Amino acid sequence: MQKDLHPATQAIHSVQQLPEDIRPVVPALYLSTTYRRNEDGSYNHGFVYSRAENPNRQLLEHSLAQLEGGAAAFAFGSGMAAVTAVFQSLRAGDHLLLPDDAYYNVQLLLREVFADWDLSYTPVNMVDLAAVAAALRPNTRLIWLETPSNPLLKVTDIRAIVALAKTHGCLVAVDNTWPTPVLQKPLDLGADIVMHSTTKYFGGHSDVLGGCVIVREEGELATRLRRIQVLTGGVPSPFDAWLVARGIQTLHLRVGAQSHSAAQLAVFLASHPGIERVNYPGLPGHPGHAVASQQMQGGFGGMLSVQIRGDRTAAMRVAACLRLFTTATSLGGVESLVEHRRSVEGPDSQTPDNLLRLSVGLENTADLLADWEQALGD
Repeated sequence: MQKDLHPATQAIHSVQQLPEDIRPVVPALYLSTTYRRNEDGSYNHGFVYSRAENPNRQLLEHSLAQLEGGAAAFAFGSGMAAVTAVFQSLRAGDHLLLPDDAYYNVQLLLREVFADWDLSYTPVNMVDLAAVAAALRPNTRLIWLETPSNPLLKVTDIRAIVALAKTHGCLVAVDNTWPTPVLQKPLDLGADIVMHSTTKYFGGHSDVLGGCVIVREEGELATRLRRIQVLTGGVPSPFDAWLVARGIQTLHLRVGAQSHSAAQLAVFLASHPGIERVNYPGLPGHPGHAVASQQMQGGFGGMLSVQIRGDRTAAMRVAACLRLFTTATSLGGVESLVEHRRSVEGPDSQTPDNLLRLSVGLENTADLLADWEQALGD
């Protein structure tokens, strides 16, 4: 650097002199919003401006595509931004099918935002294939699935829905946030699109917001999603992308341990007199157990919901008595959470008033069982 520069100039340029051969074991964090151009006008690795491309986001997207077995992945600033991008890829006048117990905010998004875009939807019990077939319209372009569903953990046969969709010429998208690709890979079952709230199990520590969309193949849909991502700008920050990528490194260990504890907790609660019903596909008595056993590998996930014997007051009382399950929204972190879903979803919610949704964390399994035993009492 020149020695005769003004201190103000030195202050800016003195911190830009990094050796180019540094080889860190942990991926570096690239916060720069813009990138230096080469003498011939080109850009190294195509990085021009961080809304369009960023090394941390690119690394994350490559990882997500590999984990789900897809051709391309697109990272967003939240799970709802990812959902929105999929809906934006449709055309005005299109129709889609949605699970009748889909994540509540997805329903609100369609009702309060996309209704003005002339995008219509029909809620359907996705377990009932005849009902799904009957709900299809000539302009149906997408079938949106959650399996297991939130918060009733209903199981949809992805292969069967895909077969039905193919006869109608429409796409199938699966919200795979709960199982993660550790337990379920919808693209291998024929789905066209997979969506995740990476806030949850991918991040894994309740400290980052993010979402993603993965497509089975390159083509018109991938091109459209890529343009939506760049032009609308709903991308994650480099640090958020870095955090999610860090979480992915322990994804298999965490999901495996959480699934193991959730399964034991489900068995315990299913036999407790204070519990009216346990919703968990790992239980042999669950209506979707056979289908889940075929399309989920290595476990049934770390999520379950329970219906307390009694009313809303009884459910709230049990939640308040738990010591290791924090009463909070969200899921997929290392800590166990419990939530009364209906009070969060609002007056139009179809969720039973005595239902508590559980996200099982990484605490000792015996401690979690003991916590529920003391909270339920005799």
